[in-house]
Amino acid sequence: MVANQDTKASQVPVIETNNTAAVKAAIVSSETTRAASLKHPLGPLTGEEIIKGANFVRSVWPEGTKLQFKVNTLHEPEKKLLAPWLAAERAGEKPAPLERKSFIVYTLRGTHNVHEAVVNLTTQKVEFNAKLGPFEHPNSDMAELEEVEKAVLEIPEVKAEIEKLGLPEGAVVVMDPWIYGADGLKESKFYDDKRVMQCNLYLRDPNNSSEADSCHYSFPLPVSPVIDPATLELVRIDIMPTGHDETIKPFAYKKRPANEYIPEAHTMRTDLKPLQVVQPEGASFTVEPFSELGHTLKWQKWDFKVGFNQREGMVLYDVHYDNRPLFYRLSLSDMAIPYGDPRNPFHRKCAFDLGDVGAGLTANNLQLGCDCLGSIYYISSVLGNAEGKPVDAPNVVCIHEQDSGLLWKHTNYRTNRAVVVRNRELVLQSILTVSNYEYILAFIFNQAGDITYEVRATGILSTQPLDLELTEVPHPFGTVVHPGVLGGYHQHFFSLRVDPMVGGHGNQIAYEEAEALPRDPKLNPHGHGYIVKKTPIDTTGGYDLDPSKNRTFKILNPSVKNTVNKLPVGYKVHVPPFQPILADKDSYHYKRAEFADRSFYVTKYAEGELFAGGKYTNQSHGGKGVRSWAGRKEDLTKEQDPVLWVNFGINHIPRVEDFPVMPAEMLRVMLRPVNFFDKNPALDVPSSKQSFNCSTALNTADELAKRVDGLAVTGGEMKGCCA
Repeated sequence: MVANQDTKASQVPVIETNNTAAVKAAIVSSETTRAASLKHPLGPLTGEEIIKGANFVRSVWPEGTKLQFKVNTLHEPEKKLLAPWLAAERAGEKPAPLERKSFIVYTLRGTHNVHEAVVNLTTQKVEFNAKLGPFEHPNSDMAELEEVEKAVLEIPEVKAEIEKLGLPEGAVVVMDPWIYGADGLKESKFYDDKRVMQCNLYLRDPNNSSEADSCHYSFPLPVSPVIDPATLELVRIDIMPTGHDETIKPFAYKKRPANEYIPEAHTMRTDLKPLQVVQPEGASFTVEPFSELGHTLKWQKWDFKVGFNQREGMVLYDVHYDNRPLFYRLSLSDMAIPYGDPRNPFHRKCAFDLGDVGAGLTANNLQLGCDCLGSIYYISSVLGNAEGKPVDAPNVVCIHEQDSGLLWKHTNYRTNRAVVVRNRELVLQSILTVSNYEYILAFIFNQAGDITYEVRATGILSTQPLDLELTEVPHPFGTVVHPGVLGGYHQHFFSLRVDPMVGGHGNQIAYEEAEALPRDPKLNPHGHGYIVKKTPIDTTGGYDLDPSKNRTFKILNPSVKNTVNKLPVGYKVHVPPFQPILADKDSYHYKRAEFADRSFYVTKYAEGELFAGGKYTNQSHGGKGVRSWAGRKEDLTKEQDPVLWVNFGINHIPRVEDFPVMPAEMLRVMLRPVNFFDKNPALDVPSSKQSFNCSTALNTADELAKRVDGLAVTGGEMKGCCA
């Protein structure tokens, strides 16, 4: 069957085509097919599978049709098949192989025709191939971004607008392609149902224009072309306002200082001495492949699988502690960064960095001794490019241990004996660079059963041009961070998707609140008493924190009881409160960022519902994400298969100190056991000893002797944890 280029294609159960070259490339030998069928169902796509899937998609089109691949990733098996498969695998059985499939999104080159397909790599069939509907746009890819960047600066109309700015001779203009956003605008022949890109222009330091790493964000320009990335044609040129209101006026470049972040632009401190993380016996974790690109990680009773894909980046599967099930799947589902400047074109500015580009596509090649310290194990991956070919993604995840202070301690004041246990953590870290911003993302495990998801935001502000004479005048929509440079107010929202199996499948979400008891002459005569009330969440919906009630959300397993108190085993969620999205409910920012208004959403598990902002966020109009799914008000009491979406964020009111590069801002979500164990699970962690840790005292011998003498005078003894 050949898919029609102009109409939605139906399902494609088999491949029948005259494109013999594509068919030959797609069909592999029976021996290779048998080997592929034995691959683990959660293993990231291999380079061979990426090529194979792309070739099968090509084969449903007439020979010579040029395709541009946007997504080529693993299509995970259905949960009803995979969950028992993983349980059987863990039990030491050899379950029957599950079919390997790829999920592919592609465009017809030079057009806005976008299709998605599912290719069964085991049976060698294209199972599904359909054209997407309106307002369903694909992500950008690296090849496209490079093409746009080159093309824009060669467009005559753009050159003419730049010429009007009166830039210094030899000036080098730099362009950042940005996702366009959405405003529903219908103007002349333009409507934002067609995918376009907003291009922000900057200037390198005119006094050092040959420096490729110059911080061009110190010199924003008011010219902002809008380009069609499919045809590389200019749609229009927006001129940015540079004052305090929406007025557009002529902008003439005026000399201003540079503001560089690169070390050679500064006199470095000389009094910082080395701090080295040394593990003389090696790391305490083990990493084993469960597929060509998938890894099983074991550390301190933890046991889980690590995958990696184009959109989410790092994904954890089948998470267990001491052979007890905890989480079926964990990943950062989405992020949104809406800006608060109401003026055109800033009013559209809202990036969905995972859906619009991808955490996998933007993941850094992490460097030893820089991004991660100590004894490091790196995970590399393979991703598909625009041509449907595999591209190496080296060192996208680093794994290491770190000391994080004390895990627990108690001193018996009668004997002065202290028992001290230090908090060793296992860190899995990935770093994204999305144009100007960096996100440092990490799953962190400790020895007491806690899992922390940590986000650190750093990088450079996406700056806006400002009239130089307004530098010292407060701005209504941002902070002036440098002469002629505005850092616009914006919010960052993140959504952690938690698919639980705490104590096994069949979980329940509930929240508990502490409630003061009314005074009672018998029960509460002093007015000090309070109780804790539990409220099960029986229907899907959105929920908020309430610090005034100590509202705490928990994942419980009603069918598995704690051995001590017979309460359901569970995990609770610690999440920082955040200011919900400030855009009003009729705005496109609000409609699109469906996870930015509530701390929690609870949905009923459904295949394909992985991304809080919806599958296609680029210029989306909303209605296809987690708020909409939770709004179905489905019953959660029967099948007991909830998914918990944990949302958190910051309102970034820029500071001068955030420029030219921002010190990292950190957010943490913690999943912590509650009545899951029969006692502190870290009691068997060895106590901290000087003979083990080999710390160095910087006090002189005389100072230490005086301290001992002081203890002796009062009858004390210098014993502590090293006794």
